[in-house]
Amino acid sequence: MSLRNKATLIGRTGKEVEVVKFENGQLAKVSLATTDHYTNANGEKIEETQWHNLVFHGKLSEIAEKYVKKGDEIAVEGKIVYRNYDDKDGVKRYITEIRVDELVMVGGNKPA
Repeated sequence: MSLRNKATLIGRTGKEVEVVKFENGQLAKVSLATTDHYTNANGEKIEETQWHNLVFHGKLSEIAEKYVKKGDEIAVEGKIVYRNYDDKDGVKRYITEIRVDELVMVGGNKPA
């Protein structure tokens, strides 16, 4: 059995897709909100939202650019990627992203 880095998420996009074009292609980025609901020890209903950074490459970036809009419900499958960079002040910043391999437009009504 092969163990591998794999993440599956279903949620709503938090902004419009951002496209970065290169000489030999492009990538697309968007944030995705996933929300869990549970009841705590005091019987209170708790809603907890996590934000995920999605990155689409190649043909998938073109599909995301064309069809994914702010507030859309989507399902993605991909790989968790950790990277770092130095910001303009020389401070090391760390970022976690999902490099998307599969995208499904879930549809349904957007929240009011």
